[in-house]
Amino acid sequence: MADTATENTLVKDLIEAGIHFGQRSSAWNPKMNRYIYDRRNGIHIIDIKETVKGLLLSKRFLAKVVADGKDICFVGTKRQAKDILEERVKDVGMHCVTERWLGGMLTNFRTIRTRLKRLEELEAIEQEDNFASYSKKMESQLRREMSKISRNLDGVRAMDKLPGALMIIDVKREMTAIREARKLGIPTIALIDTDGAPDVVDIPIPGNDDSMRSIDVVVRELCKSIAEGKQGRSLSEAANKDGEGEAAAAPRRRSKRAQYAADAPTPAPEAEAEGGSTATATTEG
Repeated sequence: MADTATENTLVKDLIEAGIHFGQRSSAWNPKMNRYIYDRRNGIHIIDIKETVKGLLLSKRFLAKVVADGKDICFVGTKRQAKDILEERVKDVGMHCVTERWLGGMLTNFRTIRTRLKRLEELEAIEQEDNFASYSKKMESQLRREMSKISRNLDGVRAMDKLPGALMIIDVKREMTAIREARKLGIPTIALIDTDGAPDVVDIPIPGNDDSMRSIDVVVRELCKSIAEGKQGRSLSEAANKDGEGEAAAAPRRRSKRAQYAADAPTPAPEAEAEGGSTATATTEG
């Protein structure tokens, strides 16, 4: 009963957010046909059942990925998604790209980490003497460099390894990110409008990707699952630490062979010599 009530509330929130309103029928992608319920006044209406199905599948998947110790990177560089991602995604300790997807952010991850180290160096200089030891011209250049790196990479500065999955807002806009993820075998989830291609991602969530309210509901629900996954991760890590502590405290058991060797009497010199010749004979035979 509780699950049914929760799902009904979710459906109500999605409908109130207008997630079922697609693009104009003249701009549709035929691959989205299976997710379209009807067409009214030249606008495609998305089947809310397909939206809920994709959203629930995405929630289960992300919870499992996070519980396994991996992080999620949200990608939404359109104006409607920026503030939502920066607020909700950072609340659950995940990563996001909201300004511009830099080519190679995944496939050339080492270079991205180098740029983030450069950002840390510049911030350290600013904190130390506020660039007082540099000329006005150099200070201006360094501040511009710091601002540019921070603007493009601040959302992924804590991402010290490749993410376990990508969550995309608007596949048409973020195709570079999707191609990089597919090249590296990183699973992708996406909120896809009726003008998008659902076959370019692993789990599509059909819905309006232009409405701030619909984006907010989807991201909110996914972040709830991520928070649950982080709780599972913490419990698993605690259990592993306890197991390691018990293993370290337990006395090591000797094998039967080692125990027999320790308990066996020390042979006399004559017996050693006889044993050695016997072993040699056996080997040669």
